[in-house]
Amino acid sequence: MTDHEKKPEQVPEGLKAAFTEITRITDTFCRQHLTEEYAELARKMTATLCRKRPSPLLRGTPDSWALGIVYALGRVNFLFDKSQKPHLRADELCAHFGLSTSTGASKSKAIMEKLKMNPFDVAWSLPSNLATHPTAWLVHINGFIIDCRELPRHIQEDAYARGLIPSLPPEQ
Repeated sequence: MTDHEKKPEQVPEGLKAAFTEITRITDTFCRQHLTEEYAELARKMTATLCRKRPSPLLRGTPDSWALGIVYALGRVNFLFDKSQKPHLRADELCAHFGLSTSTGASKSKAIMEKLKMNPFDVAWSLPSNLATHPTAWLVHINGFIIDCRELPRHIQEDAYARGLIPSLPPEQ
């Protein structure tokens, strides 16, 4: 699916300019230094922040919010772990935006709190990482935590329909 075929993100009218400017920055950075998956998640996160009431994007600079968004996504997807591909150190990420690491960390923290994100947040994980994600496939059944990929297909389908797992695993 090309960029033109993708459904545009829903953004309130008063925040369309902020959305456009922030995503211009994140798109450029992610495509040059990370991946298209990061760019897509950054657009989704920017739109989500635009829809929050009140939107935090009404205060601060587009550069600082763009950095905070990429930094928050990097935290969830272990961008700062040198064993990962792609990999960037936090100070390198911030330097690309011309901002301090304290700015990156504080904007990231504000975003993660606003969106109630955690380090293993499936909603903000790169789609290419979901197959090996440590918690994406875990469900509670009768008090037990079970990997849904090991359950019968009808239970997998029910878990997917309820939004408990990110997708249906391949049939075995």
